[in-house]
Amino acid sequence: MALTQEISPVMKATQRRVLTYRQALAAAMREALEVHPHVIIMGQGVDDHKGIFGTTLGLPEEFGSERVFDVPLAEEATTGIGVGAALNGLYPIQTHIRADFALLAMNQIVNLAAKYRYMFGGRFSVPMLIRMVVGRSWGQGAQHSQSLQSLFAHIPGLTVIMPSHPNSILDSYRHAIAQYPNPVISIEHRLMYDLQFDLDLHPAQPAAAPFGSRLVRRGDAVTIVATSIMVLEALRAADHLQEQAGIECEVIDLHCISHPDRQLVLASLAKTGRLVVADTSWKAFGVSAEVCRWVCESAPNLLRVPAITLGMAPAPCPTAKSLEDCFYPNLGTLADAVARLVTGRDDHGIALPTEVSMADVYKKFKGPF
Repeated sequence: MALTQEISPVMKATQRRVLTYRQALAAAMREALEVHPHVIIMGQGVDDHKGIFGTTLGLPEEFGSERVFDVPLAEEATTGIGVGAALNGLYPIQTHIRADFALLAMNQIVNLAAKYRYMFGGRFSVPMLIRMVVGRSWGQGAQHSQSLQSLFAHIPGLTVIMPSHPNSILDSYRHAIAQYPNPVISIEHRLMYDLQFDLDLHPAQPAAAPFGSRLVRRGDAVTIVATSIMVLEALRAADHLQEQAGIECEVIDLHCISHPDRQLVLASLAKTGRLVVADTSWKAFGVSAEVCRWVCESAPNLLRVPAITLGMAPAPCPTAKSLEDCFYPNLGTLADAVARLVTGRDDHGIALPTEVSMADVYKKFKGPF
């Protein structure tokens, strides 16, 4: 993009020391429309008064309804329009205010978008970004709060990322929109939208690529591999355990779950010998299981003790807040898992956080959207 006398909103945002998750998403959306005339943003609610948790506010007025527009409640049809647009030179950014709604578009995503390039020998590509929102809320229950990233990461041809920081959003979205030829699915966690992040503190080690995994905390006692908001929980658990017991945790933000940096994880395990994997979804057949699979297949000798995985309870999500608090892993369960792994004892004697609900820490809910 040529420099002009006026600095773009995303440049203004990234020059700030502190940025919220929401601001990073809004800046990425605005930059995409500013820099790339072929970008369109489509989805249910992108032009309403809340604009996908505030990430598309003002864009229809600024860039026109032909480039930023609402779509009907017809996910498969509108995703098919997005696939067709991508095949014909546009770059669609499609939003799903809940990942659950993308289940209605699985035929288009899995059978078409993911496979066009392969089936036609590379002559056709489907470059597009599909934003999906996951995570607990104020009691949305079994059909509106599922973390379905493993379903999509299972499919060759799809790239699945789970940004846990504004830097990850800005780097990954910019790379995907500017030059990546394949469909990208981004899993955004609703509890993070209002959180403020220090842009200078992440990552501890520069990522090798925009979709690369990130080393976000150094340590020598245990390796915590985490996704999405569980990266933040891992960092908080690491601080707690360092203060309470001198346990130094190394934390890796997996970020791209479909194409993780395996060598980064293995290098960490060579140092710590202990592995905890914390994901936002169910453990069975999920991201945690996949990490354990390739560790065991490639370097099982690095593990001094069996790995521990954390995820949602093996049931549909309950609606009652008290049951939600038991359903999701949190700071206490993560700190306890690490303490048990490092000490080798269930009765490790390390004081654990008394915090119960992630929702009380990250966001107070006032309504459904």
